[in-house]
Amino acid sequence: MDSLRIDKWLWAARFYKTRSLACDEVTKHRVQINGQDVKPAREVKLGDTLTVRQGNVIKTVIVKGISATRGPAPVAQQLYEETPESMALRAKLAEHNRMSAEPAHSIEHGRPTKRDRRQITHAWDQRWSASADN
Repeated sequence: MDSLRIDKWLWAARFYKTRSLACDEVTKHRVQINGQDVKPAREVKLGDTLTVRQGNVIKTVIVKGISATRGPAPVAQQLYEETPESMALRAKLAEHNRMSAEPAHSIEHGRPTKRDRRQITHAWDQRWSASADN
């Protein structure tokens, strides 16, 4: 076997949990072969370069093997080789995410209690308004 449908190969290489998910992702143009958008029936061959976007992570891999069956993860990882540029980009993105501030940490007390809400509404009632002075 020297070629296989892209959706079936992505499923066998464990990029997606089901073949239908792989088919949907290819249809949404999140998978490219040699820089071109493809359809799920497109054949993938040895040596092809795939760009797979999963969430905000983009992986660029070179096809090293063809398998129509889904095997264990160590076997599936032998079907492709990730490019050094892709690994460096993923490491840079992971470092950026690790160093960026978590928005939830800026909230000191969390959701206001019933007492806090009453105080907030009283503060709004005492606010100056141009229409209240007339």
